[in-house]
Amino acid sequence: MNKAADFRQKEVINIATGQRLGYVSDVDIDMEHGTLNSVIIPGGGKLFGLFGGDKDIVIPWESIRTIGEDIILVDYKDLPVRREAK
Repeated sequence: MNKAADFRQKEVINIATGQRLGYVSDVDIDMEHGTLNSVIIPGGGKLFGLFGGDKDIVIPWESIRTIGEDIILVDYKDLPVRREAK
C-alpha cells in the first residue's frame, strides 16, 4: 500500500506517447472516501514556484497503469489536463 507521501518525487512517463511528463509534486485525495483522485505534476517555467509558468498537469487515477519504486507509468492519450497552480 502506498502513502500519499510515497508519490512525491516519482517521475511520471506517458506510455501512450513515451513522453516524460515530470515529477509528482502533489496528489488530490478524496478525504471522505480515502481515495486518490489524481497526481499533479507542476508546470514549467515558474520563478520560485510563484510567478508565471505553465499550468499544472493533472493525471487522473484512472490513467495510472503502474506505480514503481521511482516511476509512475500512465496511459494518457489526450493532451494533459491542466489546472491553475494554487
